[in-house]
Amino acid sequence: MAEGDPRIDTAAATSATAADAPAADAPGETVVVRKPRRWGRLLLMLSLPAILIAGVLIYYRANDHYVSTDNAYVQQDKVSVSAEVSGRLVEVGVKENQIVHQGDLLFRIDPEPYRISMAQADASIAAAQVRVVGMETDLSTKAADIATARASVNYAQGQYNREAALMARGFSTRARIDAVVQALAAARGQLANAEGAQAKARAALATAPAAPGVDPAVLAGQVQKRKANYDFGKTEIRAPIGGVISQADRLLVGQMMTQGLPAVSIVANGQSWVEANFKETELANMRVGQPAELWFDAYPGVHLRGHVASIGAGTGSEFSILPAQNANGNWVKVTQRISVRIAIDQTSPRPLIAGLSTYVRIDTGG
Repeated sequence: MAEGDPRIDTAAATSATAADAPAADAPGETVVVRKPRRWGRLLLMLSLPAILIAGVLIYYRANDHYVSTDNAYVQQDKVSVSAEVSGRLVEVGVKENQIVHQGDLLFRIDPEPYRISMAQADASIAAAQVRVVGMETDLSTKAADIATARASVNYAQGQYNREAALMARGFSTRARIDAVVQALAAARGQLANAEGAQAKARAALATAPAAPGVDPAVLAGQVQKRKANYDFGKTEIRAPIGGVISQADRLLVGQMMTQGLPAVSIVANGQSWVEANFKETELANMRVGQPAELWFDAYPGVHLRGHVASIGAGTGSEFSILPAQNANGNWVKVTQRISVRIAIDQTSPRPLIAGLSTYVRIDTGG
């Protein structure tokens, strides 16, 4: 019924409006009520998504030149110290996490076997020197034998000359001539033997061009002594660099040390950098020298600046023990990662420990 009678509609609307409207200030004043506009609400509903989209676009454009990774770790120079000679440990001068300076004693190996080696070398040198003196004496004796043999030859030659002259005048016999010829030949043989013995003695005293003037046996003893002295000096192992001692639990007094096997490690101080492994798809705009920012999981409040020091020459798989072989039918493409070295430009307020997890962000537009 109400839909068919407009008067009822108007009256109801008028009474409702009058009830909702505030009381008039004066009797007979007319109150005009306007309907709310729906286009304002629609504009508000559309503006919010537009603002959000614009904010996302602005943020993306402001940060699209940044690349970041959390596959990064603090690295430091590490020196593995090993014993250069074998032997039993008699003294340990360091302990785990101790700070050492270059030249500090790390450990000492029993030096007594190497003292004995030096004494043996001295004995070898002395024996060689005695042998040389004996050969020099023998050489001088051979010279005297040659002089005696030469005198015998001269005497036998004179006897032969006299007998030959007598034989020519018929005052000698053939038997006497044969006797003096035999004596002359014997004298000449003795002279040849003496000269040969002298040459042999002189050859025994000869020196090689590699070490002129030094007997080879004496030289061998001197080299042996130098080696013994060198090994004796290596019984004290000292720190090649300053840093923090690590893996010192293997140093125990009485333990046998093997030459060449790592005994202790030293982590160098003040030489930290970050090794970040970026995806190959993030290297298009990366260059050496670009600025970087560093955050550390261990120190949430530490934020350091750095720069790209170098970009690796190969992916991680290329330097693995078993490189990937993709020349087969089961090949699956895997995004490779390249090691990027980040130099730290600021001094950290907290100690940077080797292996700390790091978050790295590089400004490739810088």
